[in-house]
Amino acid sequence: MAQAGVVLDRDQFNCSICLDVLRDPVTIPCGHSYCSVCIQNYWDQDDYLGAFVCPQCRQNFNPRPLLSRNTMLADVVEKFKKTGLQEAAAPPNQSFAEADDVECDVCTGRKNKAVRSCLVCLASYCDLHLQPHYDSAAFKKHKLVAASKRLQDNICPRHDKLLEVYCRTDRRCICYLCLTDEHKGHDTVLAEEEIQQKQKQLKDMKQSSQLRIQQREKEAQELRQGIFSLIRSARAAAEESDAVFTELIRSIELKRFEVRELIKAQEKTAVGEAEKLLDKIQKEITELKKNEAELDKLSNSDDPVHFLQTCQSLHAPAVLSASPSVTADPNLTFGPVMTAVSDFKGLLQEVCQGGFVSIYERVRDVVIVSPQSPVVQLNTTHSGDSGSAQQMEAQILIPPLGLDQNPVSPLNPFLPPGPAVPTFAFSPFGSKLSTGSRQRHLQRRAHPRRK
Repeated sequence: MAQAGVVLDRDQFNCSICLDVLRDPVTIPCGHSYCSVCIQNYWDQDDYLGAFVCPQCRQNFNPRPLLSRNTMLADVVEKFKKTGLQEAAAPPNQSFAEADDVECDVCTGRKNKAVRSCLVCLASYCDLHLQPHYDSAAFKKHKLVAASKRLQDNICPRHDKLLEVYCRTDRRCICYLCLTDEHKGHDTVLAEEEIQQKQKQLKDMKQSSQLRIQQREKEAQELRQGIFSLIRSARAAAEESDAVFTELIRSIELKRFEVRELIKAQEKTAVGEAEKLLDKIQKEITELKKNEAELDKLSNSDDPVHFLQTCQSLHAPAVLSASPSVTADPNLTFGPVMTAVSDFKGLLQEVCQGGFVSIYERVRDVVIVSPQSPVVQLNTTHSGDSGSAQQMEAQILIPPLGLDQNPVSPLNPFLPPGPAVPTFAFSPFGSKLSTGSRQRHLQRRAHPRRK
């Protein structure tokens, strides 16, 4: 009685993970049952999260629940499989047609989704109603295609026959009756034969396209490698140039310190020698003034005896020592030194200017894509058995990629373009000089420095 009153449904014993009949069923704390392997694999994927969720009710469990076999449910499933009632009670496998699906032309009521269409019957069939086309010999010669809503497009609108011939002259599909009418004498072939030829041409076009894709991918890979290499080299060059210019700055600072100390040392030496000579002269002046005072006193003496005796004891005035030549110019300065420093500054600027031009030219020479790229033309010709040919031509123009075409300063590309661009000439020593600095260089060569 119980068995007769109960209708068993196969879906009631399906695992919601694998969508198949439960195998070794286990029940988790929320009451839902799954295959032992399915729920373990499902929770293994979330093991790193530390939270375990039921696939149906989304209830969280922490820690991971221990799984135990549901003996009663396992026995029910086994009896369900053995009795075979699930197969009898299960409804046929139906797939109802949706809005965009092709409907079965045989189904009544709610129509199933059609899986194939017959070009002979001009109808579409679901799995159930398509079976006679496979089982019955009367349908063996019928041509089945993918389910389509446009079956009438395969019928000749004039003769109501199947379009089985392709007219190469008019480039359209026709029926056999059209061969004796408006397409008489045209270049015609079976549609299947034309399809095979077109498929071959498409295959050749696809292979050619794949070759071009591979070529472009190779070029793109090489370009990426070039960009990466250039960026890495540019960073290394920038760091090395910073080190070089830092060393140059340190060297200039050292020379500046040496010149300052040299000026101070020369000042101390010259002032020391002058002060010694000044002290000596001051002592001689004091001695001469002392002798002059004694002579004045003696000349004013009224005692003749004392005058005569004192005159006999007088000595001739001491001979003054020879004094070195003294430059008596009150405007004596380090002007020549400053001239030499200015000359050094001008020479250094010219050297730096010429050196920067050379550096700038070499920096501009480092490019990945040449300014003028060639025009790539690809021609592919496909020929059929009937002599017809189709040409596929692809002409790819690659615009030149490179530096900006706007005029920039040849001395410094980071400065805005000026109204006049200086020209350059080479000095007799091989250094590159600008037009203005070349004249100053020649003037300095005409007037050698003081030593």
